[in-house]
Amino acid sequence: MTKQEKNEVIELLKGKFSQYNNFYITDTESLSVAQVGKLRNVCFDKQVEMKVAKNTLIKKALESLDAEKYAGVYDSLHKVTALMFSENPKDPAVIISGFRKANNNDKPILKAAFINGDVFVGDNQLKALTLIKTKNELIGDIIGLLQSPIQRVLGALQNKDAAKAEAPVAEAPVAEAAAPVAETAAPEAPAAEAPAAEAPAAETPAADDAAPEAKTEE
Repeated sequence: MTKQEKNEVIELLKGKFSQYNNFYITDTESLSVAQVGKLRNVCFDKQVEMKVAKNTLIKKALESLDAEKYAGVYDSLHKVTALMFSENPKDPAVIISGFRKANNNDKPILKAAFINGDVFVGDNQLKALTLIKTKNELIGDIIGLLQSPIQRVLGALQNKDAAKAEAPVAEAPVAEAAAPVAETAAPEAPAAEAPAAEAPAAETPAADDAAPEAKTEE
């Protein structure tokens, strides 16, 4: 490889490291050409970019961007290295894990992963990386937490309304219950008899007074 070709590779890698916040450093040394091609196809289907490059060129590209920021991955740059670039932080881990199961193999080996500024070193980190929450998943979890109290309130209200709907409707008391109507007319109170005005008895003149006794003539 000429110096010009090396510089072109370095510039290409710099562009990828600048574009993606997540990349995996894997060891594909023991894979056959056919297996590497199959792995590339799986990565392509999952929108993960796979690049095989020399370790020295990878390191130069990282150092030219930010030597301190990427310092944690330098020790992982050995043997054959295949880089996996992804917008989704866990997709490369899922691809590696699935590829191993499909081929009954323990390759490719994860040497390191750079996830949003954090470095995960060693193949023993693979399982944990497959469980990383994506940005959309985290947003969904937060929304779910925020909605939980509201859902509980709405659920309580719905249960309350359902209980009301199922409860028997109390019949309104008939008028008779509220104010019983007397079946028989209440006996009328006897009318108070007005005391008869006693007409003053006409004094009958005594016989003596009414007609003077006739004197018997002797």
